[in-house]
Amino acid sequence: MTEQTGPTADPLRADRITELDVALLDGGVLHVYDTGPWDDAAALPVLWHHGTPNTGHPPAPLFDTATALGLRWVGYDRPGYGGSTPAPDRPVSSAATYAEAVADALGLDRFAVMGHSGGGPHALACAAMLPSRVVAAVAVASLAPYGPGGLEPAAYTAGMAASGVSALRAAAQGRAAKETHEAEGGEAYDPEFTPGDLAMFDGEWAWFIGVVRAAAGSGPAPAIDDDLAYVRPWGFDPATVQVPTLLLQGGVDKIVPPAHARRLAQAIPGAELRLDPDAGHISVVSGAADALVWVAKQLG
Repeated sequence: MTEQTGPTADPLRADRITELDVALLDGGVLHVYDTGPWDDAAALPVLWHHGTPNTGHPPAPLFDTATALGLRWVGYDRPGYGGSTPAPDRPVSSAATYAEAVADALGLDRFAVMGHSGGGPHALACAAMLPSRVVAAVAVASLAPYGPGGLEPAAYTAGMAASGVSALRAAAQGRAAKETHEAEGGEAYDPEFTPGDLAMFDGEWAWFIGVVRAAAGSGPAPAIDDDLAYVRPWGFDPATVQVPTLLLQGGVDKIVPPAHARRLAQAIPGAELRLDPDAGHISVVSGAADALVWVAKQLG
């Protein structure tokens, strides 16, 4: 059981979103975002799973599209980020537990899931582990599993920006190595964004800058937990995903290279892969509005 405490609204976006806290059985708290009070309460929820390091505020540039399609955005800060309490060593599969807690607290029987970047594995966890509740899954620029059942280490990091390679290789050596890597500054951070990625930040997708800045207030710990989870066993096999699944991937993404999407497409039965050869890690979200159209079609 969960307990809803709230809601509390941020006045900067109170006309579009409500924020509340959901208490968990283990004593933790998830900070939740819901467009339901603004949108049609009967709309199908789409549970947003954020990347690393972000907070769980759903993608504001897609609010109008979702509303027009009869969809409702819900999101939550993963443990340690924003208003959610930490849960060190959480596996990717824990996302299904958190999603179910959020859905129960909000009275949601069924929902779709969408995740970007590191949120992709967490969205797929829900699809695999909550098949009676998740109606469709969208994973945008998602990582694949590391090692058995996914990509072997050399293939996993092939084509990644140097800072991503060093961060994930440190995580693969365990918590102590990862914490030391971060404390020492690691490889100078350079995501190697494409010109198309950078152009996105000049428009409505400057939203990404806001959620990254919000996550920075939580310090390095939740991002460390994320990276450790990505390279450890996920706690589920993507091959067990049975719900309709759409994968969006950029062909020149240096943060999550295309090999990850191709591996997921091979593993997930019936998955559709939309590969934009010219898109990077951020510009690939240009296809997210069409992905919402795809989600709405799954309900028919």
